Amino acid sequence: MRKNTGFYPADILLPKEGLERWSVVACDQFTSDPGYWNQVEELTRGVPSAAHIIFPEARLGKADFDATLREIRREMDRYQREDLFRLLPQGMIYVERTFASGAVRHGILGKLDLEEYDYHSGSASLIRATEGTVLDRLPPRAAIRRAASLECPHILTLIDDPAGTIVEGLGAEKDQMEPLYQSPLMLGGGSVAGWLMNREQQHRLAEQLAHLANPRVFEEKYGLSGAAPLVYAMGDGNHSLGAAKACWEQLKETLSPEERQNHPARYALAELGNLHDSSLVFEAIHRVVFGVDHRHFEAELERWAASCDGGFPAQSFTLLMDGQERQITVSAPEQSLTVGSLQRFLDDYLGAWGGQVDYIHGRQTVERLAREGAVGLLLPVMQKESLFPAVIRDGALPRKTFSMGHAEEKRYYLECRRILPSRGHSSLE
Repeated sequence: MRKNTGFYPADILLPKEGLERWSVVACDQFTSDPGYWNQVEELTRGVPSAAHIIFPEARLGKADFDATLREIRREMDRYQREDLFRLLPQGMIYVERTFASGAVRHGILGKLDLEEYDYHSGSASLIRATEGTVLDRLPPRAAIRRAASLECPHILTLIDDPAGTIVEGLGAEKDQMEPLYQSPLMLGGGSVAGWLMNREQQHRLAEQLAHLANPRVFEEKYGLSGAAPLVYAMGDGNHSLGAAKACWEQLKETLSPEERQNHPARYALAELGNLHDSSLVFEAIHRVVFGVDHRHFEAELERWAASCDGGFPAQSFTLLMDGQERQITVSAPEQSLTVGSLQRFLDDYLGAWGGQVDYIHGRQTVERLAREGAVGLLLPVMQKESLFPAVIRDGALPRKTFSMGHAEEKRYYLECRRILPSRGHSSLE
């Protein structure tokens, strides 16, 4: 009987060839840079690619949604009929992602049990959201997943292993694994390599994860009493995992108790990483505001900053507007994090006066959009060592609090897994 760790081996599908043009960056990147996705389209035209089975958020609202979903499903089914994939039954992949900088991120690909995930604030589940979930971002992703026969993961979830013995420890054992792939990644993504973990390594990983989930170990580690263990904190892809959860909650109502135990849609393919991996650098997620009167926005921002009457230390962020750059200081903030304070203002302002906000990972993009007429808001970086204690203590942090690295360093789609039967015949049946 397997241990209840929430993370398990999966029936993984790997493209047999052409990985450089198959693999594309996560769909929630470059949302305000359609030129990036135009380059992806040019590079992948006429060849099998994950680009043809995902829906970049930059194109939501600009492409025919239903027609695109039908095309995605057709491509997924065609790829399976045409024997594009190699099947790794009940496999786990040790992954090394080398960034353009030369830094290497270590990970383990497997599947997360959606029954162990709850993105609501105050959750006591093994797998938890680190940031507030934007509920209106779930329906489009849920619709995409419901229409799909395959999933491709850009989800990265984190464990708190300061000694680096679990994920990184596998790196010393690569010679005991079967090499699976090694490929450059397009458009500044660096490169990626993967090895198939053996059964003994899978078993040891399960033991290590079960140790993290032990209530006594958890209480001693964080100096708590009676708190439910948090083993996996979401790093990237929380909204995709939230959409998978929503789909599963709907589907399982139609299944028998026996069918619920092992239905493929109960799980989501994801990469497991260590918060303390030296390659994981937390980056701020900045805000860009469109469609507002600049002078009115600035006046309301200043009035709000001066009127806050909380008990937290002073916070500052940078306002970019009309060719000017200036610091805004909140002397007595009511939220512990700068991003939380600013996000509350933005929610209130946009709700009252209209406008739209986008969440941007790179300073240069914010500066460019500000030059083009938007309002830019640059935020400070959160220290990653405080992530687990903050989520355990306060629940999910304000949405879009941090990003792990630059946009090009996000997980690229590569591996796949079936979540529904495909139409037509496949050699993988």
